[in-house]
Amino acid sequence: MFSQLSKPLHKAGFYTRNQLRTLVPREIWQARRRALLGWYSRMEPQMRAEIDARVSYYNRLAHPVSPSGQWEAISDFSSRGKSRAYCADFEHLIRHFPGHLLVNYRFGDITEFQPEPTLLKSRPITSTSLNENSLLLKLNSVRHYRFYRDTQPFRAKKPLAVWRGKSNRDHRIEFARQFMDTPRCNIGCTQHKEPDPQPWHKPFMSVQQQLNYRYIVSLEGIDVATNLKWIMASNSLCLMRRPRYETWFMEGTLVPGYHYVELRDDHSDLPEKIEYYCRHPEEAEAIIANAQRHVARFTDRRKEDLIGLLVIERLFQLSGQGRHSPLPVAA
Repeated sequence: MFSQLSKPLHKAGFYTRNQLRTLVPREIWQARRRALLGWYSRMEPQMRAEIDARVSYYNRLAHPVSPSGQWEAISDFSSRGKSRAYCADFEHLIRHFPGHLLVNYRFGDITEFQPEPTLLKSRPITSTSLNENSLLLKLNSVRHYRFYRDTQPFRAKKPLAVWRGKSNRDHRIEFARQFMDTPRCNIGCTQHKEPDPQPWHKPFMSVQQQLNYRYIVSLEGIDVATNLKWIMASNSLCLMRRPRYETWFMEGTLVPGYHYVELRDDHSDLPEKIEYYCRHPEEAEAIIANAQRHVARFTDRRKEDLIGLLVIERLFQLSGQGRHSPLPVAA
């Protein structure tokens, strides 16, 4: 019963906190921004360098830009007709700034290059020059940044691979059809909009149920795979093909064989990889430890807020709306 209630309780807590935040005057949020920037200026060089590197990764703008007519004043931002999840995270950040400043943003699963600087959740993994206008923020965190307690050691789990996902994408259906009857695999789609059950359909599995398996496959949807973050935070081994898209989680920095086990583009070597890590559990555990260290970078709320504010602050500077002396963020 608790497992069934955990998701709605998680969402209720998220939206309640956000609603309470709206009651705090904007002046207090702006004072918090100044306090966070003061904390940043006093940091030890190593921590500050780490933050600078992340800000530069998310915001790759290198030259001054001019706001177009599409940009809107922060004070004019309205959540009407927009995703509640995206608005909650976006409003939490922009309320730290004066209302007259102009921003440009897009919500949703973004997979295209942007013609002008745009704050968004996702972008293709490609060269810096092509992605210069795609500025990443931590958006839709209620869905993508929920981690689960996993106390079961890797070797105590079922020596099988698991994957569940809606049959709402052709490549997901093909993956499920390919491995639905494969030994050492519990892989299938949950029924989406099909009028009748299909051979590749299997019953829904909660995250807690999937964490009983040693190997969990991460499969991208429209953009990134929602399950990647909680898999890498767990004691299970993440198996996936090289990611095509990235978000605040910096999927483009993940190293195959170090943070996760890379699969071929057609996933055909999945059985081979399962067998290999069954014979070499110590290698799997080393990869899991590296994955958990990567996840730990995103769990300090104060630091996460500071980095998000610096990403936006850098946009304001380069669009002629920021302070006269640029923040010392790495190029």
